[in-house]
Amino acid sequence: MTGTVIAGGDPPREVLLIGIEPPSDRHIIASGMLIARCGIRFLGKPHLSIVPGLVAVDYGTFLTGEAAWEFLTKGSNLYPRAEVFGFRNDGVEDMRYVKTLDFALQYELLIYDSPLATVPVAKPSALIAPADVEIAPRLTQSLSRFTTLAAWESAL
Repeated sequence: MTGTVIAGGDPPREVLLIGIEPPSDRHIIASGMLIARCGIRFLGKPHLSIVPGLVAVDYGTFLTGEAAWEFLTKGSNLYPRAEVFGFRNDGVEDMRYVKTLDFALQYELLIYDSPLATVPVAKPSALIAPADVEIAPRLTQSLSRFTTLAAWESAL
């Protein structure tokens, strides 16, 4: 996706802009082609999350991509010992059992500046995009959406 992540508000928060020019008085964290990935939070440690890269289910079944995400979000409770391999939100490579992940919490949206990056450049708390701009459903499920920067600032 093409967008910009800026820091704004009081206290400062990161916000993702799509289809809107960033104001000149804001600190730009990242701009241009950005990659959004979703991290599943750790049980008991919600400040940590893992971005699934590979899921090893019992009996030698391996899942990646959308199949892995669908399994984790819709059927992983049947396989608590399934293993999730990926990178944490701090860039560290990790492996977690499904039973150690917290699916009751909203997943964490992480922004990366390249497809090979393992450390996110931002963890936005909101999305600002005009109403006529089509946004991927996962972005709108995890971030509050506003149509203008002013609307976001008034909600803070």
